[in-house]
Amino acid sequence: MNNKPRSDSRDLFRITFLNKGQVYEVYVREVYQSDLYGFIEIENFVFGERSQMVVDPGEEKLKTEFGGVKRSFIPIQAIIRIDEVEKEGVATISKGDNIAAFPIQFAPRGTTQGQPE
Repeated sequence: MNNKPRSDSRDLFRITFLNKGQVYEVYVREVYQSDLYGFIEIENFVFGERSQMVVDPGEEKLKTEFGGVKRSFIPIQAIIRIDEVEKEGVATISKGDNIAAFPIQFAPRGTTQGQPE
């Protein structure tokens, strides 16, 4: 089963998510719910052209990190925001000082909904 919707090649999404205590903001052409439970899939990363004289080190780090990545699976609880945008901005990494991952509570092994079996 594939939840991947057909997307127009002009669609552009800004995905903001928490990763290792930092806030990542990337631009992609495709985003959808993954068949892998609890994850969002993002594909076709978009980065700015190197025509600028000033190079943003945050964007360069993201280009390096996601440069060879075909598809990335982001845990739903790490997603801060998904926006469909008209034009690309600069991909960034910032401190996540005021942001925490959404808390998830799992039932302990051998219990159901926190109640012993």
